[in-house]
Amino acid sequence: MNYKNFPMVPRIIFGRGSFNQLNEILAPKRLNSHAPFIYLVDDVFKSNAWLTSRIQLSYDDKIIFISSKEEPKTSQVDALVEEIILLTKERPSGIIGIGGGTILDLAKAVSIMLTNEGEAKDYQGWDLVKNAGVYHVGIPTISGTGAEVSRTTVLTGPDKKLGINSDFTPFDQVVLDSELTKDVPTDQWFYTGMDCYIHCIESLKGTYLNAFSQSYGDMALSLCKEIFLSDNLTELEAQEKLMMASWHGGMSIVYSQVGVAHAMSYGLSYLLGTKHGIGNCIVFDHLEEFYPEGVTLFKEMKEKHNIVLPNGLCAHLTDEEFNTMIDISLSLEPLWENALGANWKKTMTREKLRALYQKM
Repeated sequence: MNYKNFPMVPRIIFGRGSFNQLNEILAPKRLNSHAPFIYLVDDVFKSNAWLTSRIQLSYDDKIIFISSKEEPKTSQVDALVEEIILLTKERPSGIIGIGGGTILDLAKAVSIMLTNEGEAKDYQGWDLVKNAGVYHVGIPTISGTGAEVSRTTVLTGPDKKLGINSDFTPFDQVVLDSELTKDVPTDQWFYTGMDCYIHCIESLKGTYLNAFSQSYGDMALSLCKEIFLSDNLTELEAQEKLMMASWHGGMSIVYSQVGVAHAMSYGLSYLLGTKHGIGNCIVFDHLEEFYPEGVTLFKEMKEKHNIVLPNGLCAHLTDEEFNTMIDISLSLEPLWENALGANWKKTMTREKLRALYQKM
């Protein structure tokens, strides 16, 4: 048996207010006065001095504000890399991503593309990256995606939605400061939190499950139930626990895989631009056949937090659009195999997948 030798995030700082230590973490990593740190920051913080005033810029350091309204694209990665090359005299000392999954995935991808030739789309797949990226730091400001810990960056390319999955993708340093999540709107908190919950269900019910994945998945699932169903947590406790659930949920799929909801939500995202968190929720709501207990609990959580999901997304699609969505979804073979086993193609036919999409 050939066991996978996966890398982990080597350094993590956790705790409320730990963002204040960012400057002392970065100082020893500066290569020289001409090699700046580039901060990729969610543009919701553009007018938020509470966060940006704590980033101490020196020499040629730059903050680039990025909208997270759309899913990250390979073309966006290429444009950022070009912008950074034009801005800097030398290769940057580091790329620091501050935001949700979109910004964290962009930071990981930019770090890789600064040291690897070609375009980001050339690296969508598994283990295609040849060179280690630039030093990169992940600082989540919303919890649930697991992007802070995963070895992938989920990107929409010209002809597929697929991550850069590689041993060079994980962050060199992660800062987990739950205080940064304090202003997240309720619906966004729910959708991103459910990304974590769905990671757990898909990992724990998958054929790739092993004791490593299960130990992390069980912990994340238990935290999600507490956060989204209990009335006993303070806001501060809920923020800290969701940050930990996100980490454990991300770790659970490092050594296994996700499943049906993620495979289908990639199709929705590629065709319709549906954001990942809400896309997972829209799909998962209809997956009782595959995850009966998980979906029942999901509906309970949805009701408790008064979440109304959009419907009718696929009501007016053409045959060609359905086929595009189905092609994207079925191309994610490891996800289907984890969900349904080695003979998954017999279970998940194009007709069956289309019928599921038509419910949405």
